[in-house]
This record gives sequence, structure tokens and C-alpha cells, in this order.
Amino acid sequence: MGLGFSELMIVLVIVLILFGAGKLPKVMSEMGRGVKGFREGMKEGDAPVKAEKNKKPSLPDDVVK
Repeated sequence: MGLGFSELMIVLVIVLILFGAGKLPKVMSEMGRGVKGFREGMKEGDAPVKAEKNKKPSLPDDVVK
């Protein structure tokens, strides 16, 4: 259920109408930076979860004594 050629062309025309041809490179650049930042954030968010899974549970100090 992906986007076909006709759907992509319609989206492109709408983007051109909204932003204009002059601002389009700037908008796409900012959008790319946003996607990159989102992906980096998703990777950072997963790191603590993976570390917690590998960590052995510890007993409280009063039980160990």
C-alpha cells in the first residue's frame, strides 16, 4: 500500500503551491535535518533499554547483610 507515481506527483504539486519553487530546497534541507534528528533520538532512546536488559538485578543492601 505504497505511494504510486500519480500520488507522488500530486504531493509534489501541493508542496510547490504551498512553499514555492524558491523555498523548496530550504524546506527539504530542514526536513532532512529533522528526520536525521528524529532517527538519532530514536537510537538514543533505545540505548538505555538495551543496557537495562543486560544488567543483572541486584539485591537491596539490607537483604545482602
